[in-house]
Order: sequence, then C-alpha cells, then structure tokens
Amino acid sequence: MEEKLNSLKEELKEKLSEAKKEADILNIKSEYVGKKSEIANILSSLKDMSIEDKKKYGSLINNTKKEMENLVALRLEELENKSNITFDDSIHFEVENGSLHPVTIIAHEITDILKRMGFTVVSGPEMESEYYNFEALNVPKDHPARDMQDTYFLDNGMLLRTQTSDNQIHAMENFKAPLRICSPGRVFRNEDLDANHENTFFQIEGMVIDKGVTIENLLYVMQNLLKEIFHEDVKVRLRPGFFPFTEPSYEMDMSCLICGGKGCPTCKNSGWIEMVGSGMVHPSVLRAGGINPDEYTGFAFGFGLTRLAMMKYKINDIRVLNSGDIRYLSEFNIE
Repeated sequence: MEEKLNSLKEELKEKLSEAKKEADILNIKSEYVGKKSEIANILSSLKDMSIEDKKKYGSLINNTKKEMENLVALRLEELENKSNITFDDSIHFEVENGSLHPVTIIAHEITDILKRMGFTVVSGPEMESEYYNFEALNVPKDHPARDMQDTYFLDNGMLLRTQTSDNQIHAMENFKAPLRICSPGRVFRNEDLDANHENTFFQIEGMVIDKGVTIENLLYVMQNLLKEIFHEDVKVRLRPGFFPFTEPSYEMDMSCLICGGKGCPTCKNSGWIEMVGSGMVHPSVLRAGGINPDEYTGFAFGFGLTRLAMMKYKINDIRVLNSGDIRYLSEFNIE
C-alpha cells in the first residue's frame, strides 16, 4: 500500500512540474485528487478492510491525500506568482471621466418625474408573445394596425416587442386596479434607417387606471412632463390619432428643437416631431388585464425616449445613439 501511495504522489509531482497553465493544473487535480481519482477509490475501500488494516493504513491514506492536495495548491501559487505583473504607480497619466448615455439620462429623468407623481416603474421581457404584444392590446391577427409595425418574428414562435405597451397587460394582471405605472425599455421594428428612424430604439409607457380618470388627467401629466424635461416652454400641438389600445386616441407633437420649427431632415422638414401617443385605455384592453371597464377608466401614453434625447441634446441623427462611438457621444459633455 505504501509503495502504491508513494507512486501516486510521484506521478502527481511529475505532472504538476510539466503544467504551464492554471487550467492544466486544475485538470491534474481532478485526475489525482478528485472524486473519481485513484486516491479517492483507495479511501473508499477502507470500509471493506479489516480493523487491523484500517488502523494500519487509514492515517497513511488520509495524510497522502492531504500531501497531494498541498502539492496542487503550491503549484497553483507558483504559477500565480510568475504571472503577476508589477505596476509602477509613479507613472502619471490622465483618465477621462465617462458619462451616461443620453437615452439613459433621459430615462432616469422621466422616471424620477413620474415617481414624484406617484408612478411605479415596472419592466417586462423584450422577447414577447403575440398575445401580449398585440392581441391583449386589442390588435387581433387580421388587424390592419399590425402593418404599422414591421415586426421581427423569431423561430421559437415569439417576437421582439414592437412597443412597451405589453407591460400594460402584465401590470394589470400582476397589480390589478387602481394602478399607476411607467415602463421604460428597448423596442424593435424593421425600419428603413434614416436620420429619424432606427430598428432598435427606446420608449417609455405610462398608464393610470382608477375610478373617474378623464382625458384632463392625461393632459395634466403630459404638460408637466414636457415642461420638466426640457426646462423651458415647449410649443406643442394635440391632434386626433389612432391606436387600437386607446379610445379616443391623441398624438402630441412638439416643435422641432433641432431647427427651431423651420424644417430639417430630423423632422422631415415639417417643423414638428411626433413625441407622444396617448389616449383613454380601450375597454377591451382593461378586460384583457382582468379589470372591469364599467367600474374603472384609465389613460395611457407612450414617449419615444430616443427622440426625446435627440431633442434635448440637439442630436440631428438617431443612428449615432446606437453607434457606440464614444468619440461622438462624448461631445455632448453630459454629466
């Protein structure tokens, strides 16, 4: 037995001396002192030995295993010491301060404003089912509104969400009424890319459900949001719109801050940028969320966070926000 144990220990020493990488040492450790190693099998065989053999070999086997484990630990320590790189802290170099992405800053600002108004921030999955992205929002399979959003369908039967409105249904199912939530997040549409359109962008959805909620409550929230976001008087216009999940529906435009309302590629030379889609929550959507529309009413709104960032920081091309070009983004000097 002693000869066998000494032989195992010598084999281990030789293998460890040849190992040059941590992964190699760990593989050797598994082979020689792991659960399925020879030393483990020898330890396991103790239970079948006679009392005399247990007394004779028990300590020897355990001590040999500990010695083998120590050999591995020492070899790992040697390798670590060799790979350590010394750092000369007397060398002076400049480190530039980073900043948050413009869209991230806008998202934080809006959610902070809404939280002060009593809203709860919620989130949801970016890979969504057709039910939550469309059907529960009053957009059945044959509804023409689906053509307004060129959707990325996935091989597993799911899709990349085209809007953060899916969180309306999730929130109603989870929290019931009364309810006051907002949900910032990333959405995806198969768009033709230009100065004002991207296939990946950010929105924030808001919804209030309670007894006696009216369109006046919606207008109050919208006006205060825009005023606090831009810290200046912003020229806006409200016009009728169409969204399957709200009735009546409204669209709020603001004067383009890039060109001062004169017309530019960002606003398609109209002088206006569509910023908010909103309206009173459709009764069918309330029912899909398990809420009785005869007892509760509500409003919902959706902002384009990416467009808000463009307006606030005078960014004239949406594509730079997803470019990852730090040289360009750092020009905004946002702290």
